[in-house]
Amino acid sequence: MLKPKLLVVLMLYCGSLSAMQLSAQNAIVVDERNGQVLLEKNADAVVPIASLTKLMTAMVLLDSKANMDEKISIEEEDKDQLKHSRSHVPIGSSLTRREALQLALMSSDNRAAAALSRTYPGGQGAFMVAVKSKLIALGMGHTVIREATGLSPENTSTAADLVKMAQAASRYPEITDITTDSEDSVTLKNGLSREFHNTNRLIGKKGWDILLSKTGFTNEAGACLIMRVKLAGKKATMILLNARAGSARWTDALNIGKLLGYKEEIKAKISRRHRRHH
Repeated sequence: MLKPKLLVVLMLYCGSLSAMQLSAQNAIVVDERNGQVLLEKNADAVVPIASLTKLMTAMVLLDSKANMDEKISIEEEDKDQLKHSRSHVPIGSSLTRREALQLALMSSDNRAAAALSRTYPGGQGAFMVAVKSKLIALGMGHTVIREATGLSPENTSTAADLVKMAQAASRYPEITDITTDSEDSVTLKNGLSREFHNTNRLIGKKGWDILLSKTGFTNEAGACLIMRVKLAGKKATMILLNARAGSARWTDALNIGKLLGYKEEIKAKISRRHRRHH
C-alpha cells in the first residue's frame, strides 16, 4: 500500500502531465514501469504519421533476414514523385542495405527507404504483405501503411497504436543504435563521402538518455516525434503527432521531459563589472 506522502506526489506528478498544454494535436506518454498513461490527448484519433512509418519499414526489413552487407543502388524510381522532397543521396549511388537503413532512420532519407522496400526479398509486393502481417502481430488495428517512406498521407495511425510500434522497434538493437546515433559518414556516388545527421535535435543533449527516436513531417501530418527516454531513472514512451510547427514538438518534448524529471542546466552569468572586480 502506498504511503500517503508518496501517493500525493504521484497524484501531483500525473496531474501536472495531464494538465500540460501541448502544441501537438495528438499525444500520449506512457510510464514503462507499469504501463500507466501519464498524458493523453486525442490519442485514439487516426491521423497521418509521415516518416514515423520508417520504423515499421526497418522492422520488416530486419525480420526478412536480408543480407545487410549486400550493395543496393538508388534508382530513378526511388525519387519522391508525391511530395518532390529533396534527398542528399544521388541517383546512381550504391550502398549497403545497412547504410541505406542508417540513412532512412537517422536522417529520414526517403530515397533510402524506398530503395529498401524495392529491393526487399520477393519485391515490393512481398514487402507490403510483410508490413500488413507485422501490424496484425503487434495488434496495431488502427494503423494503415501503404508505402515505406511515410510520404503518403494514407499512412495513418493513432498515438496509442504507435506506442506498440515504438516498444516493438526497441527490441531491435540495430534500430535503437541507429536512431540514437548523432551522425554518420556514408560514401555515395563517385566515391564521395557525405556526413549525415540525426533529425532529432535532442540526441546528445546533456541529461537526455534517449533509447529510441524517430521524427516525421509532412504538411498533412505536421511535425511528429516518437521517443523512448530514460529520465531521472524513469523510462517512458512519448508520441507527439501533428504539431503545426517544427519547433513546437521540441518544446512539447522538453516540457514533458521536465515533468518526468529532466533538469535543464542553467549557466550562471557573471557580469563584466563582477569579473573586473575579481
